[in-house]
Order: sequence, then structure tokens, then C-alpha cells
Amino acid sequence: MTTSLLVISAGLSTPSSTRLLGDSLAAATVEALEEVEVTTIELRDLAHQLTDHLLTGFPGPELGEAIEAVRRADGLVVVTPVFSASYSGLFKTFFDVLEEGLLDGKPVLVAATAGTSRHSLVLEHALRPLFAYLHAVVVPTGVFASTGDFGDEGLEPRIARAAGELAALMGKVSRVDSAVVNRRTVEEEFAQPTPFDQLLRRASGI
Repeated sequence: MTTSLLVISAGLSTPSSTRLLGDSLAAATVEALEEVEVTTIELRDLAHQLTDHLLTGFPGPELGEAIEAVRRADGLVVVTPVFSASYSGLFKTFFDVLEEGLLDGKPVLVAATAGTSRHSLVLEHALRPLFAYLHAVVVPTGVFASTGDFGDEGLEPRIARAAGELAALMGKVSRVDSAVVNRRTVEEEFAQPTPFDQLLRRASGI
């Protein structure tokens, strides 16, 4: 069965170092998997529709297709430029408009680009917490690349390691587990609490 990999790039320029890093991570992931279909989304092309969605609550056709691509994907590579020591507003807006639970249990490789290595901790203090909150499974190795890292021999091993970790997760979980998809909301739990013995069995993997 063909595995689906989705690359989400929040780069603003053309060409973009953010897109370049995303393409490199995708290529390395493809090498680690037998059959994989890669789709790339450039968020700069969806900027106006993202703003409209925030104001109206309804996605335009291209944005709707992008959201559906997230739903179908077995794994994600997400790459953002660093603005004001964090992810870009465009990047955050896209994940703000996703419906609750869409990333539950989905493997995600986080990456970022910036002009200087002083922003390298953005992966840990901004990106990783965001996707943990969205219930995605973030691979252990994130990839940060400053302008000077491109063409440096130290970048390729980091890309290969992160891509290998993503490929391993995608191979094990080709689709989100049904128990994760059916995760109950807080309101549902208060209205009809799950019996304690059932919670114990679930935690024990029974």
C-alpha cells in the first residue's frame, strides 16, 4: 500500500530556503520508505483564503483541499521560517483552522529555517509544544537550518536521521488508530464518564 507524505512549507519567497529544507527532508524520507507519495503545500499560496477562513469559518476550495490532504496523510513534514523567535503567523494560522483531532496520532517532523543559528531553540520552545498540544506524534529529531548550514556537511546527517525516524513511524502507523480518532471531548467525558475499569484496561493495552 502506498504511504502518503505531506510537506507543509511556510516560506514566503521564491525560491525559499524553507521549501528547500522541506524538499530535502521529503527526499530523505522517500529513500527510507518503499512506496510513498509526496504532496507539497505552499502556505503563501493560501494566505488570503486562510484570512477569509478566520473571518467566515469556511475554507476556500484550495484551502479545503489542503486540509483534506492533511487528513489523508500518513505523515507530515512541517517547515517554517523563524519570525520574532517563533514560527511565522502564516504557519500558525494554517494549524489554527484545522478541525480538532485532525492531527491525532499523526507522525510529524518539525523543521525551521532562519538567518542565524541563535534561533535554533525554536524547535523546542515553539514547534514541539504546538504539535504536542495538537496530539501529533513528533519525531525525536527536529531539523533547524540557518543560512550558513545550507551546503555544510553537518546538515545532511541531521536530515537523514530525522527522516529515518519519520519513516519508521509512518511504517508502523499507516493510519490513525481508531481509538485515537474516536477520542472523546472534555464535555462528553463530563456528561458520560468512562468507567474506571475501562480506563485501566485501555492503559494496559488490553
